[in-house]
Amino acid sequence: METPEIMAEFQSAKQLVLAHHAGLDAADPDATGQILARDTSPDYLWRGYYPFGELPGHEAVATRFWQPLKTALSRLQRRDDIFFAGRNQIDGFESIWVVSMGHLMGLFDQPWLGIQPTGKLALLRYCTFHRVEGNRITETAMYFDIPHLMAQTGHRIFPNQTAQHLVQPGPRTHDGLLYDVQPAKTGQVTLDLINAMITDLGQWQSGLPLEEELARTWADDMLWWGPEGIGATYTIERYAKQHSRPFRSAFTDRSATGHIARLAEGHYGGFFGWPNFTARPTGGFMGLPPSDIACEFRVIDIYRREAGKLAENWIFIDLLHSCKMQGIDHLAQMTTEV
Repeated sequence: METPEIMAEFQSAKQLVLAHHAGLDAADPDATGQILARDTSPDYLWRGYYPFGELPGHEAVATRFWQPLKTALSRLQRRDDIFFAGRNQIDGFESIWVVSMGHLMGLFDQPWLGIQPTGKLALLRYCTFHRVEGNRITETAMYFDIPHLMAQTGHRIFPNQTAQHLVQPGPRTHDGLLYDVQPAKTGQVTLDLINAMITDLGQWQSGLPLEEELARTWADDMLWWGPEGIGATYTIERYAKQHSRPFRSAFTDRSATGHIARLAEGHYGGFFGWPNFTARPTGGFMGLPPSDIACEFRVIDIYRREAGKLAENWIFIDLLHSCKMQGIDHLAQMTTEV
């Protein structure tokens, strides 16, 4: 059971991250380094989707990511749908992490990563996990859906998605911003359910028919908000048909699941890995031919629990990195087209 002191630590960590985000949002592109220097530790490590990878230190994060992004998407605005904190199960509940998820919205006025601007409103889906120690952010995983941004400019690089990609909304219950203290027991129940799901679904070895396996931990009217290239799907029956079964049939030799952080607070929880797992696309995947080359899957999953089951799931997958491991660099192709 979390003590009042630990709950106070959660609230302090949340306030630090909120102030950090507010500072980044308000800063001019060239001032983002000052905000990062103010709020992060000297040994700060940032992980982001391809083409960024691991960036050590605040200067690299400012110059490689934030300055170009804020220059490209002018009048950048953060629109969060989910925000929570918790202790990390993976390191024995020692570290505190703060999670936020939503969209970065702006006017796409300058090129970014070879993607040509539209001069129109653009949305970049994102999710961050910030590790907080000693009133500093020491580690960040920031995952974002670049292919969805590309699709907004007319470049759909994954034409054969099995589900439907939309602008991903926040929780159906509109209660995902956990700024206040949450009951510790509620978060533990959520984390226990996520762990049960990982035991069933995360290894593809339950021995049950797929729909029965899913029904153990998922609500029948589940919403699975997948990334561009896979898409979103609704209900167990359609999730099995439109994502889970096609995905499993496309891959063999899936590795065990590995996470860097896994936590929950209230009715929300999630995890990320670097990578979460590897598998070989021997059946072909998303229009790519079959291959014996293993893919890494760098993934963030965020969950909402309701009535004892997982009701909603938001997923971020670094599909550009997975494709590059198969010899296809979609961002390089965008640059070449220009």
